[in-house]
Amino acid sequence: MSLRLFHRLDTAKTQYYHFKAVIVAGMGLFTDAYHLFSIAPTMRLLGHIYYDKSPGHRIPHKVESAMLAVALLGTAIGQLIFGRLGDLVGRRRLYGLALILMMAGSIGCGFSIGTSKGYVLASLGFFRFLLGVAIRGDYPLSATIMFEYANKRMRGAFMAAVFSMQGFGILASSVVTTAVCKIFSRVPEEADIAWRLILMLGVIPAVMTFYWRMKMPETASGENILQANQDMELVLDMSHCQIAEGHFLQPSKSSYLLFSKQFILRHGRNLLACSTTWFLLDIVFYGYPLLQSKIYLKSQHGKDTNEDTAFDAAFKVARLQVIVACSAMIPGCIVAFFLIDRVGRLIIQAVGFVFMAIVYFSIGVPYDGYWEHHPKALLILFALTSFFANCGPNTATFVLPAELFPARFRTTCHGIAGAAGKAGEIIGVVGLLMPSLGTGVTLIIWGGICVMGMAATSMFAKETKGTSLDENE
Repeated sequence: MSLRLFHRLDTAKTQYYHFKAVIVAGMGLFTDAYHLFSIAPTMRLLGHIYYDKSPGHRIPHKVESAMLAVALLGTAIGQLIFGRLGDLVGRRRLYGLALILMMAGSIGCGFSIGTSKGYVLASLGFFRFLLGVAIRGDYPLSATIMFEYANKRMRGAFMAAVFSMQGFGILASSVVTTAVCKIFSRVPEEADIAWRLILMLGVIPAVMTFYWRMKMPETASGENILQANQDMELVLDMSHCQIAEGHFLQPSKSSYLLFSKQFILRHGRNLLACSTTWFLLDIVFYGYPLLQSKIYLKSQHGKDTNEDTAFDAAFKVARLQVIVACSAMIPGCIVAFFLIDRVGRLIIQAVGFVFMAIVYFSIGVPYDGYWEHHPKALLILFALTSFFANCGPNTATFVLPAELFPARFRTTCHGIAGAAGKAGEIIGVVGLLMPSLGTGVTLIIWGGICVMGMAATSMFAKETKGTSLDENE
């Protein structure tokens, strides 16, 4: 790879292609968030349809835990497989495959087999596993591609912009769910069609960006030097001859291998730091939607009643998600966009963890007997946890693994860190569904986990703000 090319990418002016890359790369995260946050109201619909005789029309804890665990297992496997293959065969080649699997999984969820609960839930679990493999396999590819396209001055901001598509996916999921619930509330007997439609509509953003994803050039850190140089002509205002001039930086595969002693000495600390902080964050962040709907719907203005229809129950959850997405998640991503290249990744991550801990302790300590009388204050505090997560560790854990490692290990290490996050997500989500822990105790534990996340941030060997492409090599 030409060092001249690295320098030109690092110093290139912001141009149209950067913004197109943000949209194309961000659609994977958009789709991920759509399906992640559509499952909570969908579970409410399924409970009313297939468990209408159970207390509160709720799906049994074991069944709900199994459904969520299967999907999360798929996400962990996807990040590991696609992360490793991204370094072995190239980012662009796998990008289309991930999108095809996303579309197949989205449509498959809607066409879950049969009408009996056993067939439906088993089929839905399988297709959500497939969807999880595709969506989270897209994470290391999207992060790495954006890192390798962006200029040094705006690299963090562009990657944060890609990640912000997650917030818009949450908003889209909630808006679609509320609209479908309102439309189908006139024909309550068609509830089985409604939840299928909500999940199938998640295929639209993937279809819309498929063509552009197939046209994206291979990144500047690809193995094929000649092809990468030719592809970069599409991105830079620089001819192939100019790009090819100067010194070349050959991929040094022979110097040390993945997980070799030298790899551990050079990159082990950063990989451990990325994995640990992502693991800790996901315990609290992805249990958050379920806990949010559970505790706020018990308060005065969101309480379920026996007279609620399936659409009423799902609508309440989705409406709450709209409020939080607009008031906290998306604003948090916007703040991260402006701060990440000014303040640095590690500072916003550590500060975000600290404020999340403060809010969780503030809710959890006086939880029993207090918050049901102060529902609006409870909603504001929960929104604050989402805001501080998105303008802090939720964005930083996505950005840091793409910036800390050389090209030949970049998607692999991002996938490993992300898979560690999925392990945390499984603990957070499945553990939350176990009825033995009280909600207040859970929140206090979450506050302690955030304190651990703040401490784990000090494990990183360096700040990546302003890092150039050739430094990583």
